[in-house]
Amino acid sequence: IPWERLPMQGPAEPTGWPRHGERRPLAGVSGFGWSGTNAHVVVEGYGAPDATVEGNDPQRWLRGPSRPVAIDAPAGMGDPATALKARAARLLPLSAKTGEALRDLATRYVGWLEERFEDPSDGEEADQLLADAAWTAGVGRSHLARRAGVVFSDGDSLKAGLTVLAEGDEPPRRAATRVAFAYTGQASQWVGMGRTLYDSEPVFRAILDRCDEVLRAERGVSMLEVMFGSGADAEDLDDPAWTQPCIYAIECALTSLWSSVGVQPDVVVGHSLGEIAAAHAAGVFSLEDGLRFAAARGELMGGLPEDGAMAAVFATPERVAAAVEELNASTGGSPASVAADNGMHQVISGPAGKVESLLEGFESEKVWVRRLRKSPAYHSALVEPALDDLEAVVDSIETEAPSVSYVSSMTGQAVDAGEALGGRYWRRQARAPVAFRACVETLAAMGVDTVIEIGPDTVLGPTVATAWPQEPGTAEPTIASSIRKPSAGMPDPPDGSGFLDAVAAAYGAGVDLSFEGLFSTESRRRIPLPGYPFQHQRHWVEPPRRRRQTAGHPLLGTRHDSPRGETLYTTEMFRSDPAWLDDHRVYGRVITPGALYGSMAAAACEPPGDSRSLIVEDLQLHSPMIFEEDDPQDAAEAAGRSVQFVLDPADGAAPRRFEVFSRSDGEDGWTLHAQGQVSSGTSPSPRGRAGRGANPLPAGEAVARAARERSEQERG
Repeated sequence: IPWERLPMQGPAEPTGWPRHGERRPLAGVSGFGWSGTNAHVVVEGYGAPDATVEGNDPQRWLRGPSRPVAIDAPAGMGDPATALKARAARLLPLSAKTGEALRDLATRYVGWLEERFEDPSDGEEADQLLADAAWTAGVGRSHLARRAGVVFSDGDSLKAGLTVLAEGDEPPRRAATRVAFAYTGQASQWVGMGRTLYDSEPVFRAILDRCDEVLRAERGVSMLEVMFGSGADAEDLDDPAWTQPCIYAIECALTSLWSSVGVQPDVVVGHSLGEIAAAHAAGVFSLEDGLRFAAARGELMGGLPEDGAMAAVFATPERVAAAVEELNASTGGSPASVAADNGMHQVISGPAGKVESLLEGFESEKVWVRRLRKSPAYHSALVEPALDDLEAVVDSIETEAPSVSYVSSMTGQAVDAGEALGGRYWRRQARAPVAFRACVETLAAMGVDTVIEIGPDTVLGPTVATAWPQEPGTAEPTIASSIRKPSAGMPDPPDGSGFLDAVAAAYGAGVDLSFEGLFSTESRRRIPLPGYPFQHQRHWVEPPRRRRQTAGHPLLGTRHDSPRGETLYTTEMFRSDPAWLDDHRVYGRVITPGALYGSMAAAACEPPGDSRSLIVEDLQLHSPMIFEEDDPQDAAEAAGRSVQFVLDPADGAAPRRFEVFSRSDGEDGWTLHAQGQVSSGTSPSPRGRAGRGANPLPAGEAVARAARERSEQERG
């Protein structure tokens, strides 16, 4: 090969990447294997050449790091980077084709940490390197079927998470096919909700800032101060006039945050109030129009004339409905109602006195109940005075049909394609009970396998898990909650919100992510990371365990003459010797083909150097020659069969009869497999003259005809 005249090099030793201006370096890697098999991979360097690095270091592109890359916030976010805090935690994604490889990869990362750090939690430089490692693993590696995400805040927590993964059970192979977003409703709010994400995530902040601007213009009060408890109006968060728009705003911000990491819902469902944010996610109305609707709904509900109450009762729907009906029949005034069927528990709603009376009755029967935070009696007759105005508010804004599958909390079923969700729908939705158990059953029937809870706390996740149908063939879904409220006795999430834990759960479930969204407004660079732990398998052509004795004829074996004039050939056959024998299988078992017996007869009778044709006829197959399915491990004990071919004495031009026998070492007697006769083509037998004497067949065609006759016999 004239290498000096070709625009390429074939290096025989480590060689530096050649520089060609700003073009990324390219190299081809070839591997040539057995019998002409070859592979070729084209490798391209990451990023433009770094002009600040002098010399032609052959390992420069391997050691890195590369040039930093700035990650912009999504379009339309304005300037959300103002006063952002550094992210408190990172997600390191690991994936492999097998569980064993995934554990090995985690072990390699532990070694990588130990090589680079004496104290991996010490210093800003360590934090930057670990963030670059998370970036490189997210955007620079393929994401295979076996996945796990390790959320960490420093090197020590990363090492601890990797060790658990390396020593733990094999993670299941998951491939998410349908993702549902489930939007939390009333009573999930808490002062300070979303503050950590607002401080560190530009996408989340941008949505809340837009909502705050709208409400501040209408009410003269900052929604963020109410939500975060940073102003004099912090106590107002439990006022429905603030609860409803605050929950709506935080859920819309979470929807956008998930979208920034590449996750968008295939199905949306909301629980009561949460259905407004679900409708926005489905394109029913804009962010601002949905906020105005949620704010007006909260004001209308907060202004209801009669005090109401709500409570959860952990009993069957039939038992709770019967108690409510019995109470209403025996009392006057506004009735109590079943406000929601959540599967394991029911929510009752109505006048405070009636709700308390119901709870006392259930408690006397040792039924567990939970009084909900002070709120209007949603989904009861007490909300009816607000319904006319509520319908008018929705009719005043522009609405569209849902653009994704939309499960109604009112019916528990998916709305029809093209169905408009106007004022009439939301009027009924505010009064009718929430059929959330039916919603969960609909999600299962639609093939949803991943449910992401969108809301300020872990509320719907447990409800989805307990209401999911327990039927054969219905797998339990992966459930991830976007935010987890801090609670006593529970460790705080590494990132302060729980969002990264939810992303890690979605990643482990097989949801495809855009990892760039986890580094928005940062500047990161790729660095060398541990290589993939390939699980090596050898693929060699294995020789037969035991070879037969091939003395004499290669097909017939050794010839013996008897005193009576018979000719006897003896040989051995194994499942893999002759090699072609293993190709003839019937229902997975190796069986000697019938044509072999005709070939043996022709070979036994054909004189050396004589080109005369032979006729094999009257071939009868008595029993198949079957070889053992599994040979023993010991090659010396491999199961074979001793084969004998017996040929009658020659009697002039008369046909000679033959028989084929075999037996294995464990058999007492010999088995007759075939018999027939063979004659010279120049002097066909009397039986052959009737139909075949005029055109004697060569030996090879006789074998083929024998095979056809055998096939006809088997069909007959």
